[in-house]
Amino acid sequence: MQVAIRVDSSVQIGTGHVMRCLTLASRLRQYGVSVEFICRELTGNLCDLIQNQSFIVHRLPPSSNLIVGVNYDQWLGTSWEIDSAETIRVIRSADTEFDLIIVDHYAIDWRWESRIRPFIPRMMAIDDLANRMHDCDLLLDQNLYDNMHTRYLDLVPEKCTQLLGPRYALLREEFIEAQKTPRVRDGDVQRVFVFFGGSDPTNETEKALEAIKLLNRTELIVDVVVGSTNPNRDRICELCSHITNVHFYCQISNISDLMVEADLAIGAGGTSTWERCSVGLPALTVTTAENQVEVTDAVAKTGAIHHLGFYRDVSPQSIAEGLQHLLQMPGLLVSMSRMSTQIMGNLKAAGSNRIAEIILAGEVTS
Repeated sequence: MQVAIRVDSSVQIGTGHVMRCLTLASRLRQYGVSVEFICRELTGNLCDLIQNQSFIVHRLPPSSNLIVGVNYDQWLGTSWEIDSAETIRVIRSADTEFDLIIVDHYAIDWRWESRIRPFIPRMMAIDDLANRMHDCDLLLDQNLYDNMHTRYLDLVPEKCTQLLGPRYALLREEFIEAQKTPRVRDGDVQRVFVFFGGSDPTNETEKALEAIKLLNRTELIVDVVVGSTNPNRDRICELCSHITNVHFYCQISNISDLMVEADLAIGAGGTSTWERCSVGLPALTVTTAENQVEVTDAVAKTGAIHHLGFYRDVSPQSIAEGLQHLLQMPGLLVSMSRMSTQIMGNLKAAGSNRIAEIILAGEVTS
């Protein structure tokens, strides 16, 4: 079976879309599927990282039209008509005939998908927003919402197979393995994990570091992780070097180890939410994008996280106060950890394994 994946990464888009697609691609490859990526070379792209994992990457030309802070439909860096035409050229010139294309992009909707239909028989969409129509045979939304099972009813074809909720989260193998031997947390906090995604365009990591300094709890060990596309990574590294109890990491491959060792996390919504939940790690959260708000609110209602609000309304002082509150509430942290793992369910029965099996079994009808 031959699969193409259309996905982008940039400083504005972040790294989460590419990382979850890499997780699915790696799983499909284990089943003998050939997977190739189609990505635009935007500022902060991960084309080299994908290629370093031995996947073919078809690179679409960069564009200067990607403007920070605009609507999702600008994230392609060009019009959907041009992007679909360039994607079709890649499909037609590739050395393989693709059976399925997987699309993970907030700027792509039914119009783009319908243009690609004549060239690839089956279509899968990965989405989080439920804000536009899709012309797809399979839809994946791995997030938790109050209206999870109804939000796509009028947005996808009637015969579309919908895979909904965190039990389908595209978690890397390291997190699946970590769940097999779960750590039982007792609410005692000795180690704090800080991660605001691969790019962290609003620089919440620096805010968290200021909060750590304000807290002045030098007995705590703090692990700070940034991605290679983080535009402030050098400054963050410098700041960490001046705080004795803080360790700095950039683009590490064993982030699950740090999460398992940690007793409390500070981070954003998005993909990291499900990574933290999978290892039962309680978290103090800040939403850094509009698309994280609804999901984060739903997770907060379960009691799995302590949510501080949208990044513009959160200061280093409020993060420090939130940390101080949780450090004094070990029973609450135990409850948060328990709720986190309950949200995820049995990862061995779903996630990338189950999605790959559905794709291979032909449950996606064209």
